[in-house]
Amino acid sequence: MNADREAASVQVEPLVGRSPGGVAPSGVAAGGAEAGGAARGGAATAPGLDEARALDLLRRAGVGRVVYTVGALPAVLLVRFRLDPLGGVLLSTEPGSELARAVDGAVIAFEADEVDGADGTGWCVTVLGRAEVRRPSPVPGARAEIRIAPELVVGRHLAPDAA
Repeated sequence: MNADREAASVQVEPLVGRSPGGVAPSGVAAGGAEAGGAARGGAATAPGLDEARALDLLRRAGVGRVVYTVGALPAVLLVRFRLDPLGGVLLSTEPGSELARAVDGAVIAFEADEVDGADGTGWCVTVLGRAEVRRPSPVPGARAEIRIAPELVVGRHLAPDAA
């Protein structure tokens, strides 16, 4: 199966992404579909899931991917994470690590998902926001904490493959 056919066979149900101010991303209506009632790719969708549901899904996952840049090149790193009460993504790293140096103050992405290998159903949630590196106390072995403040939360529910 070629990539174009695979992409066309995936049915997605967008989550409603919004900034902390409550604004949906450009081109996305309140139900999670683009203005005009259809999602990207032309398929109609059921009402999208709200940000609270997306964050609930993230709480179920313990591993995700942080996406950032190093020297203007994209980098993706598999990491363990947790969420704080405000929906911020919290990562732990060695003080002075490449990750800590690269993301401090930068807008980055974080993604986690759960997909059933048998039927392709599942979900994917992405959090975009500015990262803040919190330096550890001077105690030997202490780790730095990175917090990604959620400015936009978006995702998709993956429906069974129709092919």
